[in-house]
Amino acid sequence: MHEIKLKAADGAGEFTACVWTPKDKPEAGAVVLIQEIFGVNDALRETGQLLADQGFIAIAPDLFWRQEPGVNISDKTEAEWNKAFALMNGFDQDKGIEDLKVTLAAARNLPGANGQAATMGFCLGGRLAVMMATRSDADANISYYGVMLDNLIPEFDNIAAPLMLHIAEKDEYVPPAVQEKVLDALDDNEWVDAFIYPDVQHAFARPAGVHYDARAATIANGRTTELLVEILE
Repeated sequence: MHEIKLKAADGAGEFTACVWTPKDKPEAGAVVLIQEIFGVNDALRETGQLLADQGFIAIAPDLFWRQEPGVNISDKTEAEWNKAFALMNGFDQDKGIEDLKVTLAAARNLPGANGQAATMGFCLGGRLAVMMATRSDADANISYYGVMLDNLIPEFDNIAAPLMLHIAEKDEYVPPAVQEKVLDALDDNEWVDAFIYPDVQHAFARPAGVHYDARAATIANGRTTELLVEILE
């Protein structure tokens, strides 16, 4: 893993992005990894390395840089949760999307990149991945347990590339009524595949997370890899 600097589109400064590159592969598709409320933390970095091991370039921008650069916290203590929610509440999602668009453009032109690029996000990042599906030219977008997706329904008609949703049946932040509302709004969209994972909670795919579920995570990650291979190679 190495770090690069990217210039914000609004001229506010530079932000850091972590990059993982596959070994012995001259050309690869790129995946923009979108953080949870815990920053570009150890769990996200593990995911970045896994993508590189699968033959993709992964790039994870620091989206909290305007508040506090370099956030890397876990889900293990109350103090970390309090800090994470404070950062989320202070986060400007529209500016975050602009930073992700900058990252997406950079991803297409990284050394060894083949020009194809997708996004993949978790929790807050899962919401932002759906926003990238409605507001960017990413070749595919993957959302793990995205939150507040019902607020994005007016934008769903803008989706014009594959979007995969991984939904936790017992997500404590996305109750069944909200899940149903989102799925109903996407029902006729040919670009969207949505999967509900029974009996699991929010963040079931977070490596070493408190709600990690190995079976659901393996199934979801397999579907993700299949889509990435199909679109990026």
